[in-house]
Amino acid sequence: MKRAAAMAFVVLASVSCGAGDPVASPATSASANQPPESPASVPASATFTPATTAPGTATPSATAPPAFSAKVTSIKRERLRYSWRPGCPVHYQDLRLITMSYWGFDDKPHTGELVVRKTVTDDVVTVFRKLYDWRWPIRQMKLVDVYKGDDYDSIDVDNTSAFNCRPATGSSNWSNHAYGEAIDLNPRENPYVTASGSTAHQNAKKYTKRPMKGKGVINPGDKVVRAFAQVGWEWGGSWSGTKDFQHFSKGGG
Repeated sequence: MKRAAAMAFVVLASVSCGAGDPVASPATSASANQPPESPASVPASATFTPATTAPGTATPSATAPPAFSAKVTSIKRERLRYSWRPGCPVHYQDLRLITMSYWGFDDKPHTGELVVRKTVTDDVVTVFRKLYDWRWPIRQMKLVDVYKGDDYDSIDVDNTSAFNCRPATGSSNWSNHAYGEAIDLNPRENPYVTASGSTAHQNAKKYTKRPMKGKGVINPGDKVVRAFAQVGWEWGGSWSGTKDFQHFSKGGG
């Protein structure tokens, strides 16, 4: 009788122990109890890609954008087929082609071209280096000759350009563009606005007021205006009456 009671006690004790946490299988136990792998134990060649990124947090890119670069060269007559002709106030041999980096509206680096007078190449490179380093966006940067020297067509596609042998708007006098000493920067976002508040380009009408927020927009006293001022260039947005928000020129005008 005592032997039977003892065996019953052993059975009950076994059942009572089984009522606790279940015993994991060897495979489950190894996975559940193993601590997270430390960075030191991961091969150096491994690449980590977060499954999610916290709102407002930029994901680091594998490679940084290339540094700003600029190359100044002479320019051949055939590249100025429409923008230069005999009788212009500056000879094409006194002009220079600047091939340089700019930051696009697509948040990517690009390479564009400007033609300016050889005496202002340092000014231009200095300013555009700052614009690139600030990631200040420019829509595109092509010679006005791509548009057969047509200033209206170049502006209408928001092209940033410089030299063009033409008179100033509404005048018979040469524009500073004809001397290679003026640049029109993002002309859609920074239009030429008459004293009455109108502009010739339909796609620029919403940009006629200042100050205003917007990608590639230039405002009074902002860092773009100050960068040009530091090299002695004036902004057309500071003119009285008519405003030329796109226009920067050496010494003004």
